[in-house]
Amino acid sequence: MGCWAAEKRADRARPIVLVAAAALVDSDGRVLLAQRPEGKSMAGLWEFPGGKVEAGETPEQALVRELKEELGIDTRSSCLAPIAFASHSYDDFHLLMPLFACRIWEGNVTALEGQKFAWVRPMRLRDYDMPPADEPLVALLRDLL
Repeated sequence: MGCWAAEKRADRARPIVLVAAAALVDSDGRVLLAQRPEGKSMAGLWEFPGGKVEAGETPEQALVRELKEELGIDTRSSCLAPIAFASHSYDDFHLLMPLFACRIWEGNVTALEGQKFAWVRPMRLRDYDMPPADEPLVALLRDLL
């Protein structure tokens, strides 16, 4: 019983960070991955695009905003289908990340923040090094797509 109590105390000490992410799926069934740029934590790892949910936002609103800011594309909350979520403890925080599938958007994906992109077939997602929170979502995406 002692290890459970220690784990619960450790989890309570970390703030929970809510981040919304998108599995953008193109007409060829490929998923967009973005590489984290130098200077950010976990630089060089590949992730699903998205970002932090700000105070007063729903995850869907945050994702619509982030996709516009990072990729220059427009979508609507109604075009986002929740498919999974990740819950992962990092050293300094606990990440809670809903993942939404999105197949409909307007505009061309553009690297507005200088990040690299890759359109990846679902069966090849494991070929990309990803943050620990993203990794469990790969098998689910392979099965869904």
